[in-house]
Amino acid sequence: MDVLHWDGTLSAKDFRIGAFAFAQKWESCNLAFPPWSWLPCPKHPWLAPPEEEGYLSLEKICISRPNEEEDIDQISQIDTGEEETCCSRNEDVLDDATLVQSNHHELHYCDFHIVYSSTFRVPVLYFRAYCSDGRPLPLDEIEKELPACASKELSKKWTFITQEEHPCLKRPWYKLHPCGTAEWMKLLFLSDTANPKFEVVLELYLLSWFSVVGQVFGLRISLKISN
Repeated sequence: MDVLHWDGTLSAKDFRIGAFAFAQKWESCNLAFPPWSWLPCPKHPWLAPPEEEGYLSLEKICISRPNEEEDIDQISQIDTGEEETCCSRNEDVLDDATLVQSNHHELHYCDFHIVYSSTFRVPVLYFRAYCSDGRPLPLDEIEKELPACASKELSKKWTFITQEEHPCLKRPWYKLHPCGTAEWMKLLFLSDTANPKFEVVLELYLLSWFSVVGQVFGLRISLKISN
C-alpha cells in the first residue's frame, strides 16, 4: 500500500500485527510497567470470532502519591509483591502521577485495554479506575486525578472521554473517543520525510499512537522503545 494514499486506518488484521509489534517493543525495554498481554475476545456460543479478534491489556497498575508535597511518585503492580519503583529513575516513562489519591494514603488502580474499533478502523484506549476495595471511580474523580497535561491534551479536540460498553467484555468502560485518530495518524506518518513503507507503518503505528494518547494519563513512551 502506498502511504501517500493511505487514510490513516487499519484493518483488524493490521491491528493485530501492530499490537504484537508494540507489545514486544514495550516488553524488551525493561520498563517499570508490566508487559502488555494479548487477550482473545471471549467466544460466544452463537458467534465464533475471527482469529485476529482480541485486544491488548495492561492491568492492575497502581500509582500513588503518599504526600502532596513529595515530588516522587511511586509505581507498583498490586498483586506481585514487587518493590515500588521510584519515578525519578524512569522519567522518560512516566510524566505526572496518574489516578492518585493523596488523602489517607489510599491507592487507586487502573486497567488499560487497547481495542480495535471496527467502526473507525483504529485502535481505541479503554480504561477503568478503582479503589483498593474494588469500588469503581466515577469519571469526575478520575478527571481530578489526571496529570496537568491531560486537560491540555483533551482541549486539543482530537479526543474526549466517554463511557461505552467494552466491545469484548460487554461491560461499561471509559474510553478515549477515536473520532480524530485516523486523521492525525495519517498526518503523523506523512510528515516523515523518509516516506516509510506500509510494513514499517504497521510496526510503528501503535507505538506512535500510544505516544500521543498515553499523555492523557501521564504515560510517556520510553526513548528506548522509539529507537
